[in-house]
Amino acid sequence: MLLTHKDEDNIASTSEPQQNENPPSEADDFENEDGNSETVIHAQNSDQITKNRICLKNFITIIRFLALQDMAYSIDLFGEQTAEQRHQEAFLSMVELISSWNDEFSQALSGNDSYLSKCASFPFQKHILHILASRVKKHIREEIGDSKFCIVLDGARDESEKEQMPLILRFVDKNGFIQERLFDIVDVGYSRFNAVTLKEQVCAILSRHNLDVSNIRGQGYDGTCDMREQWNGLQALFLNECPSAYYIHCFAHKLDLALVGASTEIMPIAQFFYSLTIVVNFFCTCRKPDDKLLAAELNEIAQLLETRELETGEGEDCLGTMQQVGDARSTSYFSPICSLINRYDATCCILEKLSENGTNYCQNGDAYMAYNHLTTFDFVLVLHLMRNTMGITDILCQALQQQYPNVVNVKHIVRSSKALLQNMRQDGWDKLLKTVTSFCDKNGIDVPQFNAPYVPISRRARRQQENQITLMQYYREQVFFIAIDTQIQELNSRFSDRSMELLTLGSALVPKDTYQAFNIDNICTLVEKYYPMDFNEQEKITLRFQLQHFIVDARQDSNLKSLSTIQELCACLAATKKSEVYYLIDRLLRLIMTLPVSTPTTERSSSSMKTFKSMLKNMTDDEFIPDSMIIYIERKIAKSFSLDSIIDDLESLNECNDSQLCSSVNGGIERPSGNYLFFYFEL
Repeated sequence: MLLTHKDEDNIASTSEPQQNENPPSEADDFENEDGNSETVIHAQNSDQITKNRICLKNFITIIRFLALQDMAYSIDLFGEQTAEQRHQEAFLSMVELISSWNDEFSQALSGNDSYLSKCASFPFQKHILHILASRVKKHIREEIGDSKFCIVLDGARDESEKEQMPLILRFVDKNGFIQERLFDIVDVGYSRFNAVTLKEQVCAILSRHNLDVSNIRGQGYDGTCDMREQWNGLQALFLNECPSAYYIHCFAHKLDLALVGASTEIMPIAQFFYSLTIVVNFFCTCRKPDDKLLAAELNEIAQLLETRELETGEGEDCLGTMQQVGDARSTSYFSPICSLINRYDATCCILEKLSENGTNYCQNGDAYMAYNHLTTFDFVLVLHLMRNTMGITDILCQALQQQYPNVVNVKHIVRSSKALLQNMRQDGWDKLLKTVTSFCDKNGIDVPQFNAPYVPISRRARRQQENQITLMQYYREQVFFIAIDTQIQELNSRFSDRSMELLTLGSALVPKDTYQAFNIDNICTLVEKYYPMDFNEQEKITLRFQLQHFIVDARQDSNLKSLSTIQELCACLAATKKSEVYYLIDRLLRLIMTLPVSTPTTERSSSSMKTFKSMLKNMTDDEFIPDSMIIYIERKIAKSFSLDSIIDDLESLNECNDSQLCSSVNGGIERPSGNYLFFYFEL
């Protein structure tokens, strides 16, 4: 029953006096002095239109508010409601609240139950969210304009093991600031996807909004380690179509956990982290025993083992839980692993005591299971192996987490990390084995006979094994060697020589310390080698002279000489209008800034997606999730749209529904699947 301005104009011509064979009634009192009831009927309809519009504006306000505040998706702890029912209940509660103090809304709502029922329905609310999400995308498209942009994809698997990938667009706006916008959710589905299919889906999204693939100037990927092959294939496909779409490792992603994720492809290491998670979760979540001394010891171990980012447990006696292994947005395992080695004996003693004298039988069983995981040779071997490999890469991880990483230093640390890992592979096995066996002897852990034959656990592996190998060969070749090889391979993948040279040459434009790193030759090499299609031959010549003028100007200009980052420089050029003078330098700065060296929006999107997935795991309509995600994350944009503009979009979609012409035009409103509009325009 939604009526718009156009409907108001049509009412006068469509409304006709109704014939009534019954005797005159109170309805006759509505006639005017000339005996004409048409004007009165029109007034009645106009009054209803006004009421409906008041209601509709408040309904849209409520739907948008709930989406922005994430209030409509609260988890039903008792499992008695579906997500749709919770959403509708939250909506009706807000209607009741607003009508209690908004007299105009309350009067418009009075006697309008059928209209409320229709607008409270889940399809209608989903439709409003779709319009808002479409307007957000249109706004982002207008922000990008003709600028070059970078695509960032981040794999996030939901409760049903279905891949949902947020597509982030990174670009530099007209004011010289980096913008990262969640543009869409790529729905891969349940089946294992491939790079070709994923590229087609990404290109389809870009094409719908008139974004040219040839304008891509960067690629960034992160997510589960089992997607590495697809990421590498996707990089190659985009590079073939757009040679300047360079892949750069996002420094904001936790490299140490990415390396851990790569290592878990080896079964003993995957089992180790599974066991480590059990041990840490036990200490961080178990209830304190009555023995105060034992409780103090348990609390001390828990603080040494816990990570910084914890999921809150229930009850004041719970300390929290460990993040999932391989999550590139949780904290490092290096410190807990070192702490566990240092306090191994104390940890085992506490578990032994709690397995016999816990607060309840459940705690006894959990402590017994954690103790068994902790006291195996395989666990101790991998524990020391991970300590050694993480110790080598930790300095690189710390360098990447600085607010303004020095690219040249990062390049050198990457090189030294690879060399140290290679040295460890060649000469480190004997030393590691000696350390582990000594540790096991000291702590009463059985050491296997290394000359004994290795027997695979699975029957299939036993059938496929052609040559019998010893336990020594297995631990050395299939655990130690492969673990180090995966670390080196991961570093090579994330920090290729090409990408490091690109970042190193780009650092010549960093204005820190009065342009100490400024190097005209390096900057010109950067353009010639990595951005040849973005500058013609004459512009390449002109660029060198602009750089000569610029460095003299920058070291004297009070606005330019105290800057620290490339983004500050680009924004300053835009603010002072010097981008019009040094337009080629401005163009190059924007190309460098487009590279996904740091992607805070990706982190924010992935974190929000994880929350949404948990809340919406019972949601039966997958179309609801992408729209909600976009509105929730790009809330600043979503709040900027006027209510009248949203209603106008509803009118436009109604016209499209009538004419069956609902294709998107210039990134405009997209029509959702299903015909949800017919009853909103019903008289």
